Amino acid sequence: MTFSLTRTLSHPSLGVALMSATLAFSASVKAQENEPLQEVSIALGSQVLNVTYPWLMMPVALGYWRDEGYDVNVVGVQGSLQGLQMMASGGVDLVQFNSSVLIQANVENGISARGVMGNGVIDWGLGVKEDGPIQSIDDLKGKRIGIVSLATGGVPMLRALLRQNGIDPDRDVNIVAVGAGTQALQALRSGQVQGLMFWQSALTSFENAGTELRILRDPEWREMPDFTLGTLQSTIDEDPEMIEAIVRGANKATLFAMTNPECVRRIHWEHFPSTKPTGADTETLEQWDLNLLNAQLDTMRSAYELHGGELLGYVDPDAFVGIQEFLYDSEMIGDTIDTDELVIHREGFFEATNDFDHEEIIESAKNCDVMGSSQS
Repeated sequence: MTFSLTRTLSHPSLGVALMSATLAFSASVKAQENEPLQEVSIALGSQVLNVTYPWLMMPVALGYWRDEGYDVNVVGVQGSLQGLQMMASGGVDLVQFNSSVLIQANVENGISARGVMGNGVIDWGLGVKEDGPIQSIDDLKGKRIGIVSLATGGVPMLRALLRQNGIDPDRDVNIVAVGAGTQALQALRSGQVQGLMFWQSALTSFENAGTELRILRDPEWREMPDFTLGTLQSTIDEDPEMIEAIVRGANKATLFAMTNPECVRRIHWEHFPSTKPTGADTETLEQWDLNLLNAQLDTMRSAYELHGGELLGYVDPDAFVGIQEFLYDSEMIGDTIDTDELVIHREGFFEATNDFDHEEIIESAKNCDVMGSSQS
């Protein structure tokens, strides 16, 4: 099964359809009376806006973006590619996407997308039943592999992983979209698919639900950047102050989450009750969500170190060299570019996005005054 970014982006009407198909969920801040806020929209390549996205959800819950003067709407979509298409057509201002999609946009489609905040390393993996017959990638030949969507940035990673192990992704396996959550897990349990290609926090959620998994992945992936907050160069040129404010608010939330994950879990449940998991007692549900959040925080910390370990959210162009070579060698892209072109270039930008009282955020997280956090 092949997938073409070019083919996806060639349908301008898709952006409108995707907007209407997005979850009826809006992580938005109410504009204060007589103080209208500038509206900003961010597409997230996941339709499950749960506790695993603290840098996007906590600025809403804690009022960080409102304090900067922005009314932010986080929109869940089916995958990174769809988020990119929406941004390219003017439907959203920023998109949270995979590094592979950022690179493909610039190399294959001539879309001047720029990374403005690094959020994770590649933590995708191919989960198979621990007690099943599949012991290695080789054993997947002739099998069906499920993935959240054929528009997700995980597709290039899966295809490359298969090729590295001598499996033709177009002939030797069948890659199918299985959605997320319970729907995806049931596909594995029922034998509809024999493997699930997902990011780590999603794989953790499957294990939370009682399915023991063997995770197959390339160990070198953890040394490559993945989840990145990005926007168009034209948006940076037109409204650099907005981009700076959005990243600064997200950096505050990142520091808050890294300081006190349990507090994030409590605040998220309070502000976004529809995302609270079900199916078990409260203590178990709390532990499940904490497991998910900690899995995400692991990749966020790895990204922080990969991008230099000094400035929150910093995006190092050199970090993309390895992933671009990987995509080129795997025939996911037909050319390469200077990785400087993948990253925002504004003098002092990353310093400005870290220009806030870090100790104040840390103390706020440690104290976790949940009721005091209700600023919507």
